[in-house]
Amino acid sequence: MRKIGFDSDKYLQLQSEKILERIDEFGGKLYIEFGGKLFDDFHASRVLPGFAPDNKIKMLCKLKDQAEIVIVINSNDIANNKIRADLGITYDQDVIRLIDVFRSYDLYVASIVLAQYSEDNEPAKMFEERLKTLNVKVYHHYPIKGYPHNVPLIVSDDGYGKNDYIETTRNLVIITAPGPGSGKMATCLSQLYLEHRRGNKVGYAKYETFPVWNLPLKHMVNLAYEAATADLNDVNMIDPWHLSAYGKQAVNYNRDVEIFPVLNAIFEQIMGKSPYKSPTDMGVNMAGYAICDDDVCVEASKQEIIRRYFNALAKERRSGTTDTTESDKIALIMKGNNISVSERKVYVEANRVAVEKNCPAAAIELEDGAIITGKTNDIFGCSSSMILNALKYLAGIPDEQDLISKKALMPIQDLKLKYLGSKNPRLHIDEMLIALSMSAEHDKTAEKAIRQLPRLKGCEVHTTVLLAHNDEKFYRKLGVNLTSNPIFKDKSQAH
Repeated sequence: MRKIGFDSDKYLQLQSEKILERIDEFGGKLYIEFGGKLFDDFHASRVLPGFAPDNKIKMLCKLKDQAEIVIVINSNDIANNKIRADLGITYDQDVIRLIDVFRSYDLYVASIVLAQYSEDNEPAKMFEERLKTLNVKVYHHYPIKGYPHNVPLIVSDDGYGKNDYIETTRNLVIITAPGPGSGKMATCLSQLYLEHRRGNKVGYAKYETFPVWNLPLKHMVNLAYEAATADLNDVNMIDPWHLSAYGKQAVNYNRDVEIFPVLNAIFEQIMGKSPYKSPTDMGVNMAGYAICDDDVCVEASKQEIIRRYFNALAKERRSGTTDTTESDKIALIMKGNNISVSERKVYVEANRVAVEKNCPAAAIELEDGAIITGKTNDIFGCSSSMILNALKYLAGIPDEQDLISKKALMPIQDLKLKYLGSKNPRLHIDEMLIALSMSAEHDKTAEKAIRQLPRLKGCEVHTTVLLAHNDEKFYRKLGVNLTSNPIFKDKSQAH
């Protein structure tokens, strides 16, 4: 059994209550900016074991009768075909996905905002036409010269005043987006300006998880967030505004701290008086109160930092860049907190097998703590052989027993070599599982093995070489936490 360090039920209750309090504080209507991922917050679930990846959606479902959703997309991201790296789809495709997923939860998607809109952006105009076929209202927000520092212009008829006013009907308006830089905060502030100009009392807040403001600056959970955002150059820091106002330390990150004086000035221009004394005040974040076993979260966060380090090395190696800023930053976090890669058990085991057998190897740590290894052979790559060995272990099948018949293997190898131009007859993970499924048609033992696949979800895996993209993709489908040595198996893989 995996250890639990976070109470999701308590978190959902506290977070929902706090949001309702904010609505009341502002006289009945709140625009709340949702940062991070709404459906698949796997970072949070890894560093706070017990946190469900869809916690934010569950919380919204508790408030769905009061909530409506506005999705913001930067029009330039549409024109530039910006990609969500974790999903491999463009930002405009992700907006369509978000609409579908929200609706599947019976959540009301009110409208889409095309931020940074201009009439000569043809891809944005085409996307707008597509959105109209989905029965979604579309609004335009325009670039503002000198944003965000030219406050007099921003808070005027030539700034926020030029934007379309978003018609909303509910007292909790969720502002979300397919990724960072989309314009969520600007949309919230624009609505504050336009609502107040109409005489409506409304407020603004941020729904946040990391950094956890009421944990110490150097708590491992907050350090894991810093490692996760190393590519953005984010740095956790003590919120000086909060310390000055209340005499208490609170953790925030540099971008929010740096922009707060500007936000404060905008609030004062719009509302007459700023409702907040610090950037930490703006956030609604009860995650720290739901940690039920700090030791479990500390260890989980330490492992996440090591994973982030390997992933940064792999990304740099694949891109061929000489810029190692991201991995260097995470290495400093590790060095400063006595974290070693040898604390990742699967890393140690995979490399031990690779040295002993003189070939690529892989290791997986199963839920019961057992570590199963696999090595490259004539039939399987190291990942395929490791997963097959793990399925045998979980099903209680002797290691020496063959599960895949030659009748299942040979057609796949022939297809690869004769018709697909492959020089490598070894089976990737998906190919191995297809062969295992074919064998399971006539072999109950093979069928028993393949039924164990769901038990691999959440397991830790390390390989001693960088994998082919289809193997990495399949690990993601299995929900496995993968790291690899930043080493190419052969020269062709580098391309």
